[in-house]
Parts: sequence; C-alpha cells; structure tokens
Amino acid sequence: MDRIRILLADDHELVRSGLLKLLETYKDLVVVGEAGDGLEAIEKTKTLNPDVLVIDLSMPKLSGIEATKIIRKECPKVAVLVLTMHQNEEYVYQIFKSGAGGYILKDAGKDDLASAIRTVARGEKYFSSRVSEIMVSGFLRKTSVHDETAPSDAQGLNVSLTKREKEVLSLIAAGLNNQEISEKLFISPRTVDTHRTNIMQKLDIHDAPNLMKFAIEHGFSSK
Repeated sequence: MDRIRILLADDHELVRSGLLKLLETYKDLVVVGEAGDGLEAIEKTKTLNPDVLVIDLSMPKLSGIEATKIIRKECPKVAVLVLTMHQNEEYVYQIFKSGAGGYILKDAGKDDLASAIRTVARGEKYFSSRVSEIMVSGFLRKTSVHDETAPSDAQGLNVSLTKREKEVLSLIAAGLNNQEISEKLFISPRTVDTHRTNIMQKLDIHDAPNLMKFAIEHGFSSK
C-alpha cells in the first residue's frame, strides 16, 4: 500500500515534533519533511512533492494563506490541509479562497487529523465539526437577512435559485451530507436530495466536487 507523503509546516519546532510522533503511529502516513516558515514551506513542497501539506496560518516570512495560494498555483497536485488555532468566520472564508482542501483546529483528536489528511489526499474537502458549525452559522444568518443575487454558471448564464436551494448549496459548500443538511434545515433527506438534483440541473453540474467548487468560487462560502 502506498503511504500518504506529508510535509509539516509550523513555526514551532515542538508542534512539528509532536505531529511527527503522532503521525508515525499510522502505517499509511509518512512525514517526508518539515518547514518552519511560509517560504520554506513553498520551497520544500516544490522539492519533496508531498501528497499533503499540513500548514499553520500564522507563519513567519509568509502567512499560511499566502503560501497556500502559491502552492496551489505552482503545485496543483499537492493537497493543503490547514491546521490552526484560529476559528473565526473570516479565516474560514479566506482559507477556502486560497485553495486549501481542508481546515482543522489544533484541539482536534489525533484520529481526526489522520482522517483529515486522508480526505484531502483523495481530493475531497475536510471541515472539522467546529469549522462546519461556524460556516453553517454564517451561511444561515446571511441567507436569512439578504435576498441573494443570482450567481452565474461557468458559461456566464444567469441561474435562478430559490432561497431554499441557496441554503442547501451553502451547506453543501460547508461539507455537510444530505442527512446533516436535513437536520440543519428541518427537512427530510429525500427533500435535500431533490434540492441537490435541481441545483445541479440548473447549474449544469454533474458531480459533487464540482458543485462544491462552484459554491465556493461564486461566494456561497462567504455567506
């Protein structure tokens, strides 16, 4: 079995050391390098070509967000998982605008971290439960106050989504599945699936990853 190759980027040596020892306990994960600042994270990503870069937001020389933007542009096959103590809504939005594949807080359990690394390595999005709560809270607050303007699809055509469809799309962007969305909106999973199908038809999108990408790129992740 091929192991997932990981680069750790954090400005605290003790944090990197602790993460290294933690990840060594998983047979499918291997740490191939460490970086102590944002610029070093970029250079070592280019040199080592890891599967996943685990990076903190608060980094010397170049922030984790700026480093992520550069890495996603120059090394698009490398997934980025942000591991940080920051948990406000604006940070969440900026991280996903940067192209990171996941956001997990430093108080998460070790199995949660391992799961997050595996998830982003597969090309999927990962949100820790607390981050999802922050995003959902922001999304629902925004959609309850404002009548959103219709987004555009990839061809620039105007798309008319109902208020409920916008709520569902926002929660999809937050990484929630049908059951979780149904619990948040107090509707049945089957109704959620119907809304999801209608949204995808209206947007001419045919798979879940591209639907999430559309939602983030068109501002739903900032609501």
